Amino acid sequence: MTAAGAPPREGGRAINLIDVTLRDAHQCLWATRMTTAMMRETAPLLDRAGFEAIDLVGGAVFDVCVRYLLEDPWERMRILSSWVTETPLILHHRGQSLFTFELFADDVVELTAERMIANGMRYHTTYDALNDIRNLEVCIRAAKRLGMHTVGGLVYTETPVHTDAYYVSKARELLKLDVDGIFIKDPSGLLRPERVPTLVPALKDVCRDIPLQLHSHCLSGLSPYVAVLAVDHGVDVVHTATSTLANAASHPPTERFVRNVRRRGHAVDLDLDLIGQVADKLRYIAAREDKPTGEPVEYDEFHYHHQVPGGMISNLKSQLEPLGIVDRLDEVMEEAGHVRRELGYPIIVSPFAQYVMTQAVLNVMGELQGKDRYDTVPDEVRKYVLGYYGEIAGPIEPNLYDKITRGEEPVKERPGALVPPALPGIREERGPFASDDDLLLAAYYADKEYGALKAAGPIDTEYSMGSTPLVALMKELSERGSIRSFHVANAAG
Repeated sequence: MTAAGAPPREGGRAINLIDVTLRDAHQCLWATRMTTAMMRETAPLLDRAGFEAIDLVGGAVFDVCVRYLLEDPWERMRILSSWVTETPLILHHRGQSLFTFELFADDVVELTAERMIANGMRYHTTYDALNDIRNLEVCIRAAKRLGMHTVGGLVYTETPVHTDAYYVSKARELLKLDVDGIFIKDPSGLLRPERVPTLVPALKDVCRDIPLQLHSHCLSGLSPYVAVLAVDHGVDVVHTATSTLANAASHPPTERFVRNVRRRGHAVDLDLDLIGQVADKLRYIAAREDKPTGEPVEYDEFHYHHQVPGGMISNLKSQLEPLGIVDRLDEVMEEAGHVRRELGYPIIVSPFAQYVMTQAVLNVMGELQGKDRYDTVPDEVRKYVLGYYGEIAGPIEPNLYDKITRGEEPVKERPGALVPPALPGIREERGPFASDDDLLLAAYYADKEYGALKAAGPIDTEYSMGSTPLVALMKELSERGSIRSFHVANAAG
């Protein structure tokens, strides 16, 4: 087996890893509830392990910090920047939508790039849920202008229109923005082993010397093997999670992935002893906080029909209960697959996962009441069909298009150009602000959320790991009946 730091054997390559333990992994398994204090002892270990970068803030993490943990995300960045000094920290966001579902004005997006760097972020990953590269132009150009390492994402899905040629075309558009890398973002774990030998070489051919990354979740159970195959076929960087928070809805486990690709002759310069220490500390925290750890999931072909992440299915059950149709969950999931096709194959990632699922529920409920499908259409679905969020990959079913749009003209402009400048009005109506960080928080959130966050005060960084050994703690919690069965949790992102 190739040892850490050793050169690759003949035919092998040097592979880099990006750690997602501190962001996407707990977003998937702990409903995004890892506090800053819980990172205190693990972050310095990850820092010294040898990762290309460490994923820290973005997506649901930013939102949950504000709404539920009452931790200022900008402050989290500053704190972790003092704990992690060797490895770049990543801020990850949704392009023109940043950390929420709505599209923001260009001035908000540009100031966000400035504050990312000011708060210690050195690495920037971004994507658009529709793969409309126009929604990435402002944020990528702003970050690159400020000298930030920027990697653009292409969201993967399996449909008749999302072909290898489609992804190559989108990659060419990203490369025109002078990105430092491109990542395949596979939020629902849909990339199959048989697709890797065509898609990865096609993208690597157009990327040439620009690194190609893979960010894939384990919802189908295939991702750990797919990641190894992707390396064999040209992927340069893989996103992984420490084993305690890997698998299930999360990512391939770092330790197993490293051992697998080393056995295939590739070189990964990573200290697995340090990763083992991180895994132990996370197991202790999971047991103490009654949080789940990830386990491999079984393959389910139905997943490829609806493509809905596991955590969203769990949430859907609770939402169907008061409607009295929880027994029709499979019918709703079946309908979601049809809605996805009829609406031109939007990728099942936020916010379009929520829009497709909402329409599916309305269609099922409508049929139970003797109505036609799509008799009720949410405004968000209508705006999507009209192009307010960006370009649609596939054709909308013709009769359905007319029914939804009601003759309204489609949008042809870059979506962000339709949003007027916002910062002057926010300063006038809600200022003065102590900093541009606070100004941006006010741009992202209403007074209620903003006020509660500011009232909470500084982040508490103290988290005692205690002196109780893990085995003893597990035994104690088991006797109290407080260790839950571990299962797939929140939706990927």
